[in-house]
Amino acid sequence: MNAEVRLGTLLQSLEPELQEGCFVFCALDDERAGRLWQECLSLFREREGWSGVLERGKAEQQGLDCSVGFRQITLQVYSSLEAVGLTAAVSGELASAGISANVVAALNHDHIFVPEARAEEALQLLRGLRNRAQYS
Repeated sequence: MNAEVRLGTLLQSLEPELQEGCFVFCALDDERAGRLWQECLSLFREREGWSGVLERGKAEQQGLDCSVGFRQITLQVYSSLEAVGLTAAVSGELASAGISANVVAALNHDHIFVPEARAEEALQLLRGLRNRAQYS
């Protein structure tokens, strides 16, 4: 399957799906990152150290900061890593409603982490974005 690069086609094909669970972003030192890497949904090494995305319950078990919870919305569209504008369109739609969007682009899909309390609203906004693209 070829990944799509055309923004219009990506938006028309957008199928946002709210995933189960609540996730937290955590700072991890080298030892914890090495021990917990299989527990992490995502793990990224920055200059300051490791950033891990873990299910809240797993993070709590490790005594990690769990003060801000996020829900994951997966964009069920096969977007190319070279596609231009998808992240801007999605984050712009959410920003217009005052919803933060933490985007993780993976090889096959983009994943948007939104505040737990506003996840359903964010999902509806992204569905509306798709519907507007289909009729424009």
